[in-house]
Amino acid sequence: MSQAGFVEATCPVCAHTVAAPFFDGGAQPLATLGWPASATEAQGMARHPHDFVQCPRCTHVWNHSFRYDAVPYRDAPNRMFNNGTIWKGHLAESCELLVRRMPANPVLVEIGCGEGHFLRALAGACGGEGRILGFDPSTHPETGQGFEFHARLFDPLADTPRFAPDAVVIRHVLEHLTDPAALLEKLAWGASQVDKPVWLFAESPCIDRVFATDRLADFFYEHVSHFTTDSFRTLMERSGDVFELAHGYDGEVVYALVRLGVPAAAQARAAEAQAFRRRSDASRREIARQLDALAASGELTAIWGGTGKGAAFMHQFGVDAARFPLVVDSDPGKVGTHVPGAGQQIQFRDVLKTRPVKVLIIPTQWRAADIVREMRAAGIAAERILIEHEGRLIDFERDPHPYR
Repeated sequence: MSQAGFVEATCPVCAHTVAAPFFDGGAQPLATLGWPASATEAQGMARHPHDFVQCPRCTHVWNHSFRYDAVPYRDAPNRMFNNGTIWKGHLAESCELLVRRMPANPVLVEIGCGEGHFLRALAGACGGEGRILGFDPSTHPETGQGFEFHARLFDPLADTPRFAPDAVVIRHVLEHLTDPAALLEKLAWGASQVDKPVWLFAESPCIDRVFATDRLADFFYEHVSHFTTDSFRTLMERSGDVFELAHGYDGEVVYALVRLGVPAAAQARAAEAQAFRRRSDASRREIARQLDALAASGELTAIWGGTGKGAAFMHQFGVDAARFPLVVDSDPGKVGTHVPGAGQQIQFRDVLKTRPVKVLIIPTQWRAADIVREMRAAGIAAERILIEHEGRLIDFERDPHPYR
């Protein structure tokens, strides 16, 4: 902690990097996923730090010292038992909120479905039609009854386009995640690959009442995140258009209905990145082909620059020491060292006066004009000077390019 009383910590909701100390509950055992079999085992349980901080930007509260591997999620079921009339009414209202947005025979996915009581309620609200899928790494006897169960984590980037759901449900899961924003953003990108609307129904405990009552029983180790209304809204807005955000069960839970999606500008940038990837693959093949032809021609070739971008050029295009042994530089500090990875010894540029080359390759296009002037001033010449441009090696002095 700094002298000012703040904590260097990245908010799992909005990525703000400074937090304020919020609640120090000391070291406590697991509260809901320990499942001790005896009093002795219960009293001897490992203790974990309750070191809660709050984000001053989005108001989110989380355990700054939480370690995910301290919680046996795969070994013990995370049961949330509430058989009360008010709770049952809330579940029915949640089902209705989602189902009224669904087409006939919908595909519904729940991430972290537990024993599946909500999925079974959804299936009933849909009249038993459609495809109902649940994902959870832990299982118990009721899991999978009445729906299609997958005993694993849901992969949002791969599974969303694979199963093409009409809706994804995440109830009482986000508070267990160290990086809930990553899950929702990946869901949004996965949904962008589906040719229909994909809805998200998310729900989590809400701690708004904590601030008015100072109650502390809300805070236990398995819940790394504690959402306020503001921080929950901030998180939902990272996944798409929020159509509804409200509270249930007397304000103790906050839920949202979101149409998953990615802003058009972000999708355009992603498409541009993918297009660059395709062009770069083609460029590597083409320039490697040109270098193969150059090596096969027997023309003496030198490369100007053996570190940084010069070395990167040689790595990208397979410029090995056997075929291209001559590497020069005008920086005396680099002379006598060797090209990282490739191994050529870097020589001073003046070696080209006594050992003239037919072809000189300058990997740093943006410095090529200065290097050519330096060559002329030093009395160094080459029949062709090549630079990389638009996926090919081109002639610096004859071909069109922006580096003159």
